Amino acid sequence: MRIWSLHPKYLDAKGMVALWRETLLAKNVLQNKTKGYKHHPQLNRFKESKYPLAAINLYLSFVYKEAVERGYNFDKKKFSKSSKRIKLQVTSGQIDYEVKHLLKKLKIRDPKKFKELKSVKVFESHPLFKVIHGEIEIWEIIANQ
Repeated sequence: MRIWSLHPKYLDAKGMVALWRETLLAKNVLQNKTKGYKHHPQLNRFKESKYPLAAINLYLSFVYKEAVERGYNFDKKKFSKSSKRIKLQVTSGQIDYEVKHLLKKLKIRDPKKFKELKSVKVFESHPLFKVIHGEIEIWEIIANQ
């Protein structure tokens, strides 16, 4: 499961679809509607928030917005609109790690997107997150770089 801290605009088509599906799975976990993935480390930041379901719904709303801008047909009924103003924190080290991880994937999977992104100087976080200084998050499962 990869619930990106990066803005979804950086993902290729496969990445967007995977993000949508995996975040919907995460939402089901938070709603106790599935037995799997209950202890997945990437869920901790949502579980530890004051309003876990509102946070995941807000996350999904931004992914949905990006999908609509690209002409994708994601189902808006899969998440609830939240009136809560929520910001979760993510570290600068986590953002840097995810940039490297994404570029490594794109180099193989989508060379055109890779070429487009390799010159980006500063990557934005997903709008749900406020970036703070720090190392890679403790919940991250470090892949071989």
